[in-house]
Amino acid sequence: MDSERLAKILGDIGGVVWGPFILIPLLLGAGLYLTIRLGGLQFRKLGAALRLALVQRKDEGADGDISHYQALTTALAATVGVGNIAGVATAIHLGGPGALFWMWVTGLLGMASKYSEAFLGVRFRTKDAKGDVSGGPQYYLARAIPNRFGLVLSLTFAVFAVLASFGIGNMTQSNTVATSVEGSFGVPVWLVGLLLAVGTGAVLIGGIRSIGKVTAGFVPMMIVLYVLASLVLLVMNVADIPQALALIFTDAFTGTAAAGGFLGSTMILAIQFGVARGIFSNESGMGSAAIAAAAAQTRHPVRQGLVSMTQTFIDTLIVVSMTGLVIITTGAWQSEKEGAGMTAEAFNAGLGPWGHYIVTISVIFFAFSTVLGWAYYGERCMERLVGVKGVMPYRVLFTIVVFVGATTELTVVWNFSDIMNGLMALPNLIGLVICAGLIARETKAYLAHDPQLLQEPSVSTLEGTAALERLVRR
Repeated sequence: MDSERLAKILGDIGGVVWGPFILIPLLLGAGLYLTIRLGGLQFRKLGAALRLALVQRKDEGADGDISHYQALTTALAATVGVGNIAGVATAIHLGGPGALFWMWVTGLLGMASKYSEAFLGVRFRTKDAKGDVSGGPQYYLARAIPNRFGLVLSLTFAVFAVLASFGIGNMTQSNTVATSVEGSFGVPVWLVGLLLAVGTGAVLIGGIRSIGKVTAGFVPMMIVLYVLASLVLLVMNVADIPQALALIFTDAFTGTAAAGGFLGSTMILAIQFGVARGIFSNESGMGSAAIAAAAAQTRHPVRQGLVSMTQTFIDTLIVVSMTGLVIITTGAWQSEKEGAGMTAEAFNAGLGPWGHYIVTISVIFFAFSTVLGWAYYGERCMERLVGVKGVMPYRVLFTIVVFVGATTELTVVWNFSDIMNGLMALPNLIGLVICAGLIARETKAYLAHDPQLLQEPSVSTLEGTAALERLVRR
């Protein structure tokens, strides 16, 4: 079967999965439902959550493998990837400027979903045969829903997460890096793939502790540098920002007429690609970030849930917004470019040749960090399915696929990733809705005792939440 036919088949399947009757209403509906049940937690506690995540950074003496700051940067490493550069451009290329609005909506509602899945990840985490912490939907779906249905959801998630790790967290990343580096520096794609594979294998040997140390070191740096470069461009085009914002909001509900190299789109396309690329970027509702959250050293699930919630804010409301506004204000969205090429053209328009290099270097860092984060997600799900004996073979195969992905047709890779993302999100979203009552009750109880999220919770805080947990388990 040739790649063009395969891409069409995968595209048709992805269109059904991400169509108006399955994932789009489930994603937005679950996010809205959790937002209501939690009383708009993502808005009420965002400031405290950012302080806990970025200033306090850790809960001294708490159980876990890595600090909650390292858990955040590992999750950010997995989410702030080519979806923030190529994914945003692809959404706008296919859905028009209005797609950015739906990415924002997905992010705002997704913060409640991200909080909830991280909360459950810590709440129901366990340890594997080697003593390493293991948690996420592959565990909490079975433990929080203690019947056959919960078991089916957990195993289904684990299977699709392993498959998704080779798409969203592997092939799309190495593919975009290889094509970007070849275009900017003329380095053959096979050599780029080889270097990425070697670097990945070297870090994975140390497991989550090694990944946490690496991501804590360069993830903040890469995000700050990219955002600063984007801000420079936006300042240069500040007069065009009001018009760009008007275009985003109007086209989100009306569709976009053909303009320049852009062929036009409908409102449905804006929603479909905005939501699909939104979840590809921030992964809210997919359950993946809960796997990293489960490894955090934290005193209570609420604390880590709030820390993890800031990941979606940083990813979508900051980094995605920067990319989208740069593409629209420079007019690059009307070009015939797509993916990272469109973003590079936007940066070139304002910064000259340096813009192209900034995008390429950002792609390298973003993609490599995503590969590391998703390698951990995949190995924890493999451990759930076959035990610790499956971890090392998975790491070896994952490293090999990094090289393979660098030379794979981009359309096929992206379509495969969309399908796996959707199938992975389904069991997790169903589980989040079922567990919404438990999440809301325990969150309310903890915040009543520790509303300021103090570094050293009082005895009454710990006693109150412990009593509630005992009641829930009965």
